[in-house]
Formats: sequence, C-alpha cells, structure tokens
Amino acid sequence: MEKKTVSKKGVSAKTVIGIGAGVAALTAAAYVLFGPDGKKNQKAIRSWAVKMKGEIIEKFENAKELTEPVYHNIIDSVQAKYAKLKNVDQAELEATVKEIKKHWHALKKEVVSKKK
Repeated sequence: MEKKTVSKKGVSAKTVIGIGAGVAALTAAAYVLFGPDGKKNQKAIRSWAVKMKGEIIEKFENAKELTEPVYHNIIDSVQAKYAKLKNVDQAELEATVKEIKKHWHALKKEVVSKKK
C-alpha cells in the first residue's frame, strides 16, 4: 500500500485564521442557542432579524466607500423596509437596529486595517 502525504505548503495563515474564526463563531452561536439560557435566546432570535442583518451586510459589501454616514444610511434604509412588514415587532426592530449601529467603531477599525 502506498502512503499518501499531505503537504502543508498550500495552507496559508489567512486560511487557518479564517477557519479558526469560523469555528469560534459557531461555538459562540451554539452556546447562545443551546446553553443554559438557550430556550430564551432561541425565542429572541427572529428570522426577519437574520434576514435583515444579511441584507445590511450585502449592502456594506456593495458600498464603494464605507463611512459612518453611509453605514447609518444603509441601516436606516433596511430598517424602513422591515418596519413596513406585519410580522415585525417595532420594539424588537428598534433594539436590533440600535445593536447593529453600536458596532460602527469595531467595524471602522477593520475597514481601516484592510485599506492598509
């Protein structure tokens, strides 16, 4: 039987970091959804909120330049769309938008580091 060897040369540090970050995110999500307060957290996460965040991220990716006013305009435009839906609780929508908007400073650091 011939023994196959796998070369590690094809794996970059970025790939390893990306995989590690993905595993960490999945672990955190699993803890939130299935941990001690899992039932309560599962009820809190709504499908519309996940879709809304996905749309926001998509618009961020399509933006030519992501500045704070552009960031807030994108979030506000998506919020206006979801405010018109019947199954969306306005209080939950406001809380979700507020939570997304507070992440600007962390995102700004990431955007600046990618430009360099």
